Amino acid sequence: MLTLKDYEPIVGTQVLDELKLLGQKLSGKIVQHINSTAVGGGVAEILNRMLPLLKEVGVDARWDVIKGDDKFFAVTKKIHNAIHHSPTAVTPEEFDILLETNRENARNMDFPGDIIFVHDPQPIALVDLKKELGKKWIWRCHIDSSSPLIHVWDMLLPYIQQYDAAIFSASVFAQTLPIHQFLISPSIDPLSDKNRPLPREQVNGILDNFGLDRGRPIITQISRFDRLKDPCGVVEVYQLVKKYTDCQLVLAGGGAADDPEGEAVLAEVREKAANDPDVHILLLPPDSNIEINALQRGSDVIIQKSLKEGFGLTVSEALWKETPVVASAVGGIPLQISHQFNGLLASTIEGIAYNVRQFLHNPKYARLMAQHGKEHVRQNFLITRHLRDYLLLFLAMEYPNQDFVLL
Repeated sequence: MLTLKDYEPIVGTQVLDELKLLGQKLSGKIVQHINSTAVGGGVAEILNRMLPLLKEVGVDARWDVIKGDDKFFAVTKKIHNAIHHSPTAVTPEEFDILLETNRENARNMDFPGDIIFVHDPQPIALVDLKKELGKKWIWRCHIDSSSPLIHVWDMLLPYIQQYDAAIFSASVFAQTLPIHQFLISPSIDPLSDKNRPLPREQVNGILDNFGLDRGRPIITQISRFDRLKDPCGVVEVYQLVKKYTDCQLVLAGGGAADDPEGEAVLAEVREKAANDPDVHILLLPPDSNIEINALQRGSDVIIQKSLKEGFGLTVSEALWKETPVVASAVGGIPLQISHQFNGLLASTIEGIAYNVRQFLHNPKYARLMAQHGKEHVRQNFLITRHLRDYLLLFLAMEYPNQDFVLL
């Protein structure tokens, strides 16, 4: 079991001392996280790493997962896409499915938290209990909410407004709300299986197991099979690069329990790849962290060609491993990549293909970008910074008449 002490060589003693001091001020407080899945996706991954650290500094952190049927998750996926401004319609009858599922969960759950920390739209209506229970309620939006479809946002707004605070991952996601808003970016855990150092022999062995030719460049995107991650567009990028460089493409990812579209998108990607032997489509189980780590370390270029993105932690994961990254300038990705300083950004298939070729044809330039990228992640996107932000937020919620500063 990792402890805060294990992070000292990475972030220094002063950072850890501050976390312990902040935790002491919250000793015994119960923070109850609620989301819609324990497996798959960035929210579950962060909570799995965050809760033990919160407990170590003295916060009684707990985690509950709401239950729902296929109809519920079909509706919440439509709501997710609508917040991302993907053209979709959510009817009042469909929204009632979300509300009734929330009511059913509310009847069957306990709410011991001093702070109830609700993640994303799926459990959003649990806040109706606030009048009965009191307590402090926080809504954390992990989605790109910069331009939501108005009819869907208007359905959510009466519930959002009941919370004491809302958290967004980037300033461009903030909305006009009558409650406090905070900017807290997600993070990676540098000591998790997905991000810790791996011996070169282990990386090579995993690449060999996946049938990759280590003698030719490897271009990789690690993402759920989701249309907003545009895996079919990544295939088109590869096809353009392939005209000039004999390379291979890896599309690796899995699904999430609350995402019903994954199988259909996977089928679309396979059709787009048209049985090209140099396109490796890997459907990975949820516990494939070492494999993802090795793919990111063993690739020559990592792509993140999202059409919309809540944050895109795969970018920070790759930068932490000093692998050059080419990505779309959407969502939280520009917070992680400064164009031509620690990576390259583009907005079209042709632009991303051009940038991939720049890295493949100029290894020194690619290595310099990647080195800058790792330091940027160290300063901004590690779990210790994320933990500090949460502790400061909890203090602000519990002691509203005292001054705390979120940096």
